[in-house]
Formats: sequence, structure tokens, C-alpha cells
Amino acid sequence: MVTEEVTTAGPEVPNRRVTERAAWSASGVLVLVLGIGMLLVGAALVVLAIVAGGGAAPTALTVAGVLLMIAGTLAVRGLTPVIAGEARAVQLFGRYRGTIREPGLHWVNPFALRRQVSTRIRNQESAQAKVNDADGNPIEIAAVVVWQVRDTASALYSVDDFTAFVTIQTETAVRHIASRYPYDNRGSGALSLRDNAEEITQQLSAEISDRVRPAGVEIIESRLTRLSYAPEIAQAMLRQQQANAVVGARRRIVEGAVGMVQLALERLQEQDVVELDEERKASMVSNLLVVLCSEQATQPIVNAGTLYQ
Repeated sequence: MVTEEVTTAGPEVPNRRVTERAAWSASGVLVLVLGIGMLLVGAALVVLAIVAGGGAAPTALTVAGVLLMIAGTLAVRGLTPVIAGEARAVQLFGRYRGTIREPGLHWVNPFALRRQVSTRIRNQESAQAKVNDADGNPIEIAAVVVWQVRDTASALYSVDDFTAFVTIQTETAVRHIASRYPYDNRGSGALSLRDNAEEITQQLSAEISDRVRPAGVEIIESRLTRLSYAPEIAQAMLRQQQANAVVGARRRIVEGAVGMVQLALERLQEQDVVELDEERKASMVSNLLVVLCSEQATQPIVNAGTLYQ
């Protein structure tokens, strides 16, 4: 079977696309201990300064305590917990600084913005779409897509909302694939939505992958979850399919009956059971075909006379 080449026209990728890279980070456990220690020491110094009253020493203690509390606050503020299945994109003063993927407690620049991105595998089902197939027949079609964020930078900075982007591009690809192929090939051997589900889903996955690549998303799998004629033509198409099935069954019955009659005549002639002229052969063929092709049980008539009476 010849598979047509998929030609898609996905969204244009910007020339200066932001791609993911590793961000600098330090172990957060040590910084957490130091930060809490500085906060406690700074608070203690401020309390001592208040108790001591006025003078140069209490003032110095107050300044030192305030500075320690500020340093402890900055240390704690820079802590970033990362759990499995998530990542943190670090952004400092509007510039992308990298992504942290390793699970654990990390410390980064306390002035940096840390944006959370889920890297888990997701299932997403497209809305049921009504579209005309290649033959112009209205059909209803829907698909489920399994996808995952591979490039967090592209997901955050190349598109506005990567989840909505995947949803819209999936529906667009489903409509495009549905309009390229007929619902049923009617025995022609060409690709169709119903008879070549495996090839169609492969092409659907390839087209969706091409469309969502600017968002840093990888398509793991896609499957059609609904495929049917639209209600306004469903009954007519069902009758057409039933008629095709009846015609095909009748053809098989007739072919089998002709083969059985031919075999019967050959066996009678080989074993010299009876000699039949052309007229009696025609009559025998007619009777056998009626018996073999009839849907109702036939009633045999016993000839008690000679062969010709």
C-alpha cells in the first residue's frame, strides 16, 4: 500500500528563538540553614540593642542586626524547591537565565523570577469537529494527543500559552487530515480514515508534531477517538454500506454455487454415473443454482418416472 507523503504548513519559527539551557544554582539546604541562622542572630542583636539603650554600641548592634536580617531574608528568598515532573525557568531582569530540572532544594539569585513549568506527560482530547472529508461528506471526528514539554524556554517565551497552543494546533491538524482523505475507500484500495487507521494516526502525529514544535512540545502519540458520519447523512450511508455488504455476500454465494455445480458435473462425467444431454445439463444447473443460492429452504420434488418424465 502506498502511503502519501505528509506535507504540512506549521507555524513559522522565529529566527531568534529562545531555547532551554541549564541555569546556575547552589545547594539550597546549606543556604537555608545559613539564612535561618542569620535571621535569628540579627533578631537577637536588635533585641540586645534595644535592651542596652542608647549609645554607640547599641547603634552598631542594631545596624549589624538589621544587615544580618536583610542577608538572611535574601538567602531565604532565593530558595527554590523543584519536585519531580516540574522545572523552574529562571528569569532575571527580563532575560532568560536557564532552567532548573534537577529535583531538590536549590538557591538562585533572590531577585530572579522563577516560573514553574510542568514536564509531566499529558493527555489532551480535541473537541469533536464536524468537517467534510475528501468526498465532501460531513463527518464527525475527534482525537486524543499524548504530549510533553521538552523545551521549557520555548514553551514559555515562544508562544503566549503553550497549552492553548497545543489545543488549537491539534484541532487544526485533525481537520486538515480529515479533509484530505475519504471516510471509506469503498474497496478502491486508497487510504481512508476508517480502513487505514494506523497510517492515518501516524500522519496525524507527524503533522501535530510539526505544528507544535515552536512551543517546545513533543508529541508522544495521537489516536482518533471518534470517527463517524454526521447525523444528517448517517442513515443514508448506513444503507449504502448494508447494500454493499449484501452485494458482496451475494457475489460470494454465486461464485461458490457455480464452483459446486461445475464440480458436480465433472464428477458425474468422470465416474460415468449418468449421461446427460445439453438440455438436461442446463436443467440440472438451473436446479442446483436455485437450491444453493436461495435464501429459503427448497422443497424437493421426487421424480417417480423416467429421466425425461
